[in-house]
Amino acid sequence: MDDSAAPVDWPTAARIAGRLARPGPAATRGEVEDLVAGLRDAAHRAGGHAAEITGLTAVDGTPPDQVSRVLVVDRPRWARANTEMFALLAAPLAHRRDGTPLVPPPGTRTVGAAQVGGVLALLSGKVLGQFDPFTAAPGEQGRLLLVAPNVLHLERTMGVDPADFRLWVALHEQTHALQFAAAPWLADVLRSRSAELLADLAASVPGEGGRRPTAPDGTSAADMLSTLVRAVVGPDDGTSVLDVLSPRQREVFEQVGAVMALLEGHADVAMDAVGRRVVPSVRTIRRKFEAKRDEGAGARGFERVLRRMLGLDAKLAQYRDGAAFVRAVQGQVGRDGFNAVWSGPDALPSPAEIADPASWVRRVHG
Repeated sequence: MDDSAAPVDWPTAARIAGRLARPGPAATRGEVEDLVAGLRDAAHRAGGHAAEITGLTAVDGTPPDQVSRVLVVDRPRWARANTEMFALLAAPLAHRRDGTPLVPPPGTRTVGAAQVGGVLALLSGKVLGQFDPFTAAPGEQGRLLLVAPNVLHLERTMGVDPADFRLWVALHEQTHALQFAAAPWLADVLRSRSAELLADLAASVPGEGGRRPTAPDGTSAADMLSTLVRAVVGPDDGTSVLDVLSPRQREVFEQVGAVMALLEGHADVAMDAVGRRVVPSVRTIRRKFEAKRDEGAGARGFERVLRRMLGLDAKLAQYRDGAAFVRAVQGQVGRDGFNAVWSGPDALPSPAEIADPASWVRRVHG
């Protein structure tokens, strides 16, 4: 497929990320083999536990331990997988709304590849696992990526039981796989809303006539860049990356954020609900893991800049806001009442409902 109109040279981005990704912790061949086998076994077992905890089942009858294709990967392979996913999600940026292809200025795609590759290289050292529902072929399960060097690094750093920690991480990701298996429309919702946002951004790209680039609300590209830089490296003056979006773009962005908060919060609740019968040290793992999260969120200097640029603090809030929503709803209407959220797109919580779970219960359950 000709991707010359894509805003980023995705294969180049993958190669750059692979070269820039830092090596993982030192390990013997035996330790690596044990790690890979342990993660695969944990992912296989986690599916059944996640199904028991959440009450979710695949609509097509797929057994819980087969709702994903498990891939144990290193950091470069994780980065490559994400360039494949982003290439699909960013496809709307290759055309204007009228269907005419955009022709990026010379060098733009390479610059974009360097930027994306650099960001993915940084993130590749921070992600433990990820479920990708977007790149699967028809009839194929989504892929579950477990980033082996990051799991090894964190279990060593926190001093937790390796077998327990690997299962705990796999429980989170297999819960995501179950979410999409129980609600197969969910991937299309996220894909279409992302496409709407990206198409709106693409509409703001100027033609080849040399006009000054402007955002949909008339803000110049230079102004948008200034706002973005201030949000990333400037003082804590309340400036947000959201400030570069038009009102409509911000609305769609926040809708996607609400769905992601639901998915992440639900998976976080599930991985803790498994209990000590299955993960004996689950409470110790959660306590140490939260302390590690808070340590990162409180970083200063370059680490603070990096976290803001990559949206890691927003991600942390997403986990916690989503988990609070799930716990509050389950406290009012139980697990099965909460699971109405997977009944269709209209049952998904709005951003306001994530902050006010009772309002979701009133709307959905009366």
